[in-house]
Amino acid sequence: MLELGWPWAFLLLPLPVLIWKLIPVAHKRQQAALRVPFLEDFQPLAGSLQQGRKNLLVILLLVIGWILLVLATARPQWVGEQIELPVSGRDLMLAVDLSGSMQAEDFRINGRAVDRLTATKYVAGEFIRKRQGDRLGLILFGRNAYLQTPLTFDLTTVNTLLLESVIGLAGTETAIGDAIGLAIKRLKDKQEGSRVLILLTDGANTAGEISPLKAAELAASHGLKIYTIGIGADEIIRDTFFGKQRINPSQDLDEKTLMAIAEQTGGLYFRARDTEELSFIYQHLNKLEPVEVDSKTFRPVKSLYVWPLAIALILALLIATQTLLSSRLKR
Repeated sequence: MLELGWPWAFLLLPLPVLIWKLIPVAHKRQQAALRVPFLEDFQPLAGSLQQGRKNLLVILLLVIGWILLVLATARPQWVGEQIELPVSGRDLMLAVDLSGSMQAEDFRINGRAVDRLTATKYVAGEFIRKRQGDRLGLILFGRNAYLQTPLTFDLTTVNTLLLESVIGLAGTETAIGDAIGLAIKRLKDKQEGSRVLILLTDGANTAGEISPLKAAELAASHGLKIYTIGIGADEIIRDTFFGKQRINPSQDLDEKTLMAIAEQTGGLYFRARDTEELSFIYQHLNKLEPVEVDSKTFRPVKSLYVWPLAIALILALLIATQTLLSSRLKR
């Protein structure tokens, strides 16, 4: 429907008539008190207003232009149908490991071998798109932990920044404790019971200022629930000079610490050995219990004031042009 933001602006409509009525009175009281250079330039327009219908076109344009200006001031806007926002009340931080070990190619997507970070982006992208109603933030960590995206409803931006991340961007080591500490800092003032950190790593803590278990203790005291994901295959086969060799690419994964972090904060630990398992984990995380909050609705509003304002400016230009031409013809 069409609505006016400031309907009281229509009280200004009679303002030009009031000014026109008051000008002759002021003129009588103050004879020649105000002298305008080149007064003869304004005489055609003044004469048209005083004599009523001498220049009907100019008067009509002035009236229409003033009405359009008042209409623009009244802020006309188109208000759409009421839309209910899907709000679940969760504040989720996603912490992704960018250390050097994430380049191990022990995952497959559509039959093609890919590194761990590529598999994470592939699966996490769908998880992010399903977070409608949640506020999501992104932490990237290696030797250092960085807040890539603060909590936001703009899921497209979060997914884009995750896709743009590269291995080694934050250093080649792994600072799990610092990543948790950064999440605590960003979530501690949020609604209690809705604070969740999903931490994905393929190694052990090898850097940082705070140990993972100490960070988990602080997280628990601030009501932050942490879900940890250990990523990496248990075994891959490589062709070597001595033939096929079985190796464990996840030998550096500290599952014991990741389990302890999840247990201490009331979360869960998951093990992702391939893309299917990683996808299943994110499906499970989709079912996290949301915190009940009041539903919110809004109506999309589109401002329309630019149209009457633009037409009024065009009319003003036409009046100025007509006045200038009349002035030059008289000269």
